[in-house]
Amino acid sequence: MELKVIDVDSKNIGTYPPTCFMNPNAEGYRIKLDWIKKQFSKGLKIKVLYSETDKKIHGFIEYLPGVEAWRAVDAKDYLFIHCIWIHPNIYKKKGYGSILIKECLKDSKKKNGVAVITSEDSFMANKEIFIKNGFKIIESEGKQQLLIKQNKKAPLPKFKDYKKQLKKLKGWHIIYSNQCPWVSRFLNELDKKIVKKLDIKITELKTAKQAQNSPSIYGTLNIVHDGKILADHYISNTRLNNIIKKET
Repeated sequence: MELKVIDVDSKNIGTYPPTCFMNPNAEGYRIKLDWIKKQFSKGLKIKVLYSETDKKIHGFIEYLPGVEAWRAVDAKDYLFIHCIWIHPNIYKKKGYGSILIKECLKDSKKKNGVAVITSEDSFMANKEIFIKNGFKIIESEGKQQLLIKQNKKAPLPKFKDYKKQLKKLKGWHIIYSNQCPWVSRFLNELDKKIVKKLDIKITELKTAKQAQNSPSIYGTLNIVHDGKILADHYISNTRLNNIIKKET
């Protein structure tokens, strides 16, 4: 099946929605859609792989200028990749992800290069697809890596000091951004009784600058207790309850 690359903008996003495994009618996707439309004016790019055969999207990539990245990273003068996704699994390892990465590389010609954060955990791309496309690891922290592919010799991106932000947080905190559509589902699943009992403070990161100063590298969802990060991406309500039991 041949897939074609389509540039998504505010006019055609309803026809080519980058759904992140989520139904476009879901609340989380609608919230993400509002976030996307606001970021278009700041240089956000979304490209999808679309099949004329089954009229479906089988992959997408989301990237923007590094100064606008919603991750705990300093990547000024680079393009920064937020997400890359291929679906279903039968389409993986066929070179489709590389097609999307090369689209980003083409758009980076006026920049120092392209940067991305990968992870060995879920909800983030694995480093291997980027290494395959000429990226190099320049920094690692736990299961996460910062990779770049440079167009010219220039200052390197780096992780922000998220641990400094963690130390400031006493008690229970949930800190999130709407960059990830799954966050809305997590918030809707929260047990209000537990939130009240533990006096959990819930804070939305509303700007890229705030997200870059998140208490975790990924930054889209931070569950923190007394300066300790307990989760940094979507988890089920059951898992959250199990975490709370261990912490209390």
